[in-house]
Amino acid sequence: MRTFAIGDIHGCQTALQVLDEQLNFGTDDVIVTLGDYVDRGPDTCGVIDHLLGLSKRATLVPLRGNHEVMMLNSRTDWRTLDAWKDCGGAETLASYGTTLLEDVPEHHWAFLESTLPWYETATDIFVHANLRAHLPLDQQSENVIYWERLIICHPHISGRRMICGHTPQHEGVPLNFGYAVGIDTYAYGTGWLTCLDVGSPDGTYWQANQLGEFRTGKLTPLSRIGSV
Repeated sequence: MRTFAIGDIHGCQTALQVLDEQLNFGTDDVIVTLGDYVDRGPDTCGVIDHLLGLSKRATLVPLRGNHEVMMLNSRTDWRTLDAWKDCGGAETLASYGTTLLEDVPEHHWAFLESTLPWYETATDIFVHANLRAHLPLDQQSENVIYWERLIICHPHISGRRMICGHTPQHEGVPLNFGYAVGIDTYAYGTGWLTCLDVGSPDGTYWQANQLGEFRTGKLTPLSRIGSV
């Protein structure tokens, strides 16, 4: 069984499709997606359709990111709706050919509502943004797990590695503290969409971009963080 983590997709369906084709995701694979499927990139609708299809042939564990939080809350709060549109929501609605939330299909809302705040294995904790190192998972605040940048972090009390997204590495290289790895590598901008082989002893990862290009690399300690 292979276990992968995929960073912030942000509507980058082309990059997601390339990763899927190159890695040939299948029934023996667990794929943890770290949230932020929506907004900013050109094809949120296509990304969610792709993930729904992927969930039928592999074990998909979709986490919730801050952009899903905003989109979901926009249904009941017009102030959040306006802020969300300014943060990439307008591009999300355009991918559905609309300017109205009501036109987003119900099965896409169901997918967004099914997303999880975190996921854990014997060796790793997966979360969108960050964790307070001294607190167990059930005591983490939503502000931290969905919104806090990965600027400085410390080993979690569980002893497990944290794998997260949210903090964009504009140069396209994952940020690796050893006990924490950030794999938002700016897919919607000029960077890459990263897929990390969680069980790899040498930190192998693969990347694709919106041009359809594909490459591979290995985690290196304390890779330089991009501007945030």
